[in-house]
Amino acid sequence: MTTGQSPSASAFESLTGTVVGFLLSLWAQRLLFPALGHDLVLAENAMVATVFTLLSFLRGYGLRRLFNALQDRLP
Repeated sequence: MTTGQSPSASAFESLTGTVVGFLLSLWAQRLLFPALGHDLVLAENAMVATVFTLLSFLRGYGLRRLFNALQDRLP
């Protein structure tokens, strides 16, 4: 039986990936939104990125914990 990642290690890995995703999202939004006719200020971009970042973190952490829980049952 393998132990997998601890919950805190899962959270740290997911948080690190999510922070990188947040920064990439801000950069991409600053380029993409004006091209689509949406001229948002940085604070508005940050709010949009924050909502999706929180959802991404929760998704990543939840799925990692689920797969760790099912680790011994999966082929």
